[in-house]
Amino acid sequence: MHSIYFLIFRRMRQPLLTLVVTYAVAVLGLSLIPGQDDAGNVWHMDLFHAFYFVSFMATTIGFGEIPYPFTDAQRLWVTFSLYATVVVWFYAIGTLLSLVQDKTFQQAMTEGKFTKRVKRIRDPFYLVCGYGETGSALVHALTERDHSVVAVDINADRVNMLQLENLRQYVPALEGDASRPLHLLEAGLKHPLCRGVVALTNVNEVNLKIAITSKLLHPEVKVICRTDSHDIEENMASFGTDYIINPFDTFANHLATALQAPGLYLLHAWLTGGRGHSLEEPVYPPASGRWLVCGYGRFGKAICHRLKKEGIEPIVIEAMPDVTGMPEEGYVLGRGTEAKTLLEAGIEEAVGLVAGTDNDANNLSIIMTARELRPELFVILRQNQKENQSIINAVKADMVMHASAIIANRIRVLLGTPLLYQFTSLAMHESDGWACELVSRISALVTTEGPAIWEVALTTHEALAVCSAMGQGRSVNLQHLLTDPRAREQSLPCIPLLLKRGDQRTMLPVYETPLKLGDNILFCGRYSARDRMEWGLQNIHSLNYILTGKAATGSWLWRLLQRKGLISTDPPSPSNDDVPG
Repeated sequence: MHSIYFLIFRRMRQPLLTLVVTYAVAVLGLSLIPGQDDAGNVWHMDLFHAFYFVSFMATTIGFGEIPYPFTDAQRLWVTFSLYATVVVWFYAIGTLLSLVQDKTFQQAMTEGKFTKRVKRIRDPFYLVCGYGETGSALVHALTERDHSVVAVDINADRVNMLQLENLRQYVPALEGDASRPLHLLEAGLKHPLCRGVVALTNVNEVNLKIAITSKLLHPEVKVICRTDSHDIEENMASFGTDYIINPFDTFANHLATALQAPGLYLLHAWLTGGRGHSLEEPVYPPASGRWLVCGYGRFGKAICHRLKKEGIEPIVIEAMPDVTGMPEEGYVLGRGTEAKTLLEAGIEEAVGLVAGTDNDANNLSIIMTARELRPELFVILRQNQKENQSIINAVKADMVMHASAIIANRIRVLLGTPLLYQFTSLAMHESDGWACELVSRISALVTTEGPAIWEVALTTHEALAVCSAMGQGRSVNLQHLLTDPRAREQSLPCIPLLLKRGDQRTMLPVYETPLKLGDNILFCGRYSARDRMEWGLQNIHSLNYILTGKAATGSWLWRLLQRKGLISTDPPSPSNDDVPG
């Protein structure tokens, strides 16, 4: 707001001074020039009436000569004053219109409105810096889960696009450089309800600056950054950045999991897929044999490093080794789009292919050429642009690496369902057989769409009925939460994945586990199960029916009709869709 006032006074100072001087001269002259009343006596207009007359005269309204008809000298002065004030008003209004159209002024006004809107936020929110493909996917995911978000992006077109998005919640957005502390402060960095800062720009140095600024100005806030540079990653970690996400290393780890334990990879994919995603099919990348890696950039290096750890020596195909760097074990010069290059690399004996260049057209060409030479190849495709999704789907690669989707999905899990992040981390230490068994249980609940994932915290805000019952000394166990509040003989189609009690975490807790206040539980299952579980958590009558089998009501009239036998206390029978598959 100070900058807005400064701009107004700086640009309007000269017009306002000119206007004041013109009015002062007109008023002074009119008060000094003698007039004549009806009796022929000489009189002088006082300053108040002179100012009053000049005020309406300058607007060209013209109420007439007051209080007596003017003399020729007064009329001559009024004529001069009239033209002078009109010209000055045109000058002032023109300067004001020019100021309103000035981009600097408009930006200052936009920032002022944005800052006021952020200050009025009354719910916890996350500050997302960068609204590209990754930021857009993350904002959509967070707002779908009723999280408040504030966005900052240096590109005006992206900010305007955000305003047109059909989001579940309104997202304040600012066009500004997130590396500048001023813009981060305007976006609510030091707001007491700011729960996290997410740096998602495509410049590693900018993300580093955002992380440093956030930790210095708001040390308690959670900071999540994307980076594709190991040097920047180490720098971020040195001052306590909470989560650093490298999409290339993340995918390489996923590939390693698929090589070692396909069941664990499938379980992770199902649980972190998000709403609306179809269930992925199992993938079995070959754990031995020749792999070809086309492109030795950041992604190619991450894949080669991981394959070597798995005992596989990949063959690199690179067109510009002087730019990307030369592999230690050698390489084949070329893009991989030509059959000659692939044959030189040994495509006829290969079992796996990674099309990992930074050009989607080249990656698609590599795969199509390779499949003509060896149709049974296991293919990994790097997707660079979201807009190419349709042709990426058409090529039907076994695995697709889309950096923006990986980052957005990882952060969505971190912020939206932190218990799921803990569960997947713990699951990586389990056996593949354990994961396959859990996958079978989940597939019995859902059909083609991925399972719903939700958390339940036993607090008065999220589970009022359960907390009230526990406060009265009643025992509630996990099985009660899994009971259908419409038919207690049936269980809800969901599975408890993780029980967190203080620092203790229990994987796949048994149904007879007694619950305590403050427990946090992670569930997966059908979306209908989450909605029905709310009844038992929040409605004391539904919970009482689950615990005792008696459908009590709070209305004395309803209870009277029940005692008279006029109303049945039996709950409605569930439909076939409600019975677990």
